[in-house]
Amino acid sequence: MSEYKIHPIVAGTKIFDKSMMTYQYAGGTEYAIPIYCWYIEGGDKKILVDTGEMHPVISKEREKAIGGKIYKFEEGLKRWDLTPEDIDIIIHTHLHNDHCENDYKCVNADIYVHEKELKRIHNPHPLDYRYLVDYIEDAEENNRIKIIKGDYAEIAPGIKCLLTPAHTEGGLSVFIDTSAGKAVITGFCVIEENFNPPPEIKGLEMEVIPPGTHVNVYEAYDIMMKIKSEADILIPLHEPKFASVNTIG
Repeated sequence: MSEYKIHPIVAGTKIFDKSMMTYQYAGGTEYAIPIYCWYIEGGDKKILVDTGEMHPVISKEREKAIGGKIYKFEEGLKRWDLTPEDIDIIIHTHLHNDHCENDYKCVNADIYVHEKELKRIHNPHPLDYRYLVDYIEDAEENNRIKIIKGDYAEIAPGIKCLLTPAHTEGGLSVFIDTSAGKAVITGFCVIEENFNPPPEIKGLEMEVIPPGTHVNVYEAYDIMMKIKSEADILIPLHEPKFASVNTIG
């Protein structure tokens, strides 16, 4: 059985209204989220989940807001003795620009993307301005995109992807075997509070809060409940607490 360690690397941030994470809750509250790439250590391949922003804003104020250090992509990889050229595989939770801006630097990587996500980046709905095809054109031209079809794909022993169209139509949640159990990096943009709501939300008989940006809010709720039940270690895609964590699992 293959077991891995997960290393969060903060490769960007956003500051916006908290309800962008928590549907119909905490509107009017300014909130800072980390944008991660995740280095999956173990096995014979160097694997990243997402690649973050090309030009992250790095300031003491933002680092204080998320509780951890922000890195340029190359600097973040260097912490684990890696360069972009060392990366063998990139798995994309989805293709919004802040999750794939450094793909072009990983010239030796195969990039796994769900077919629905690839279709959407080439034909985005006007409401979904976060897609920008420029960031994957190099990979497409060099035949580095590996298209995932259907609901499930095994990327390597102990690493699988599950289609979870909560935030986007082609969102992939990544299941990773670790010594501490099955970790899941969510394929949708949420924080820990989405999975563990405050009493006033639970009082409404809601067990989770759907993501603020979603494809179908009812389906998003059900998808979150499924992921919550299957994960030993939940890794919400933008949870700030991981900004100060070196290793998960």
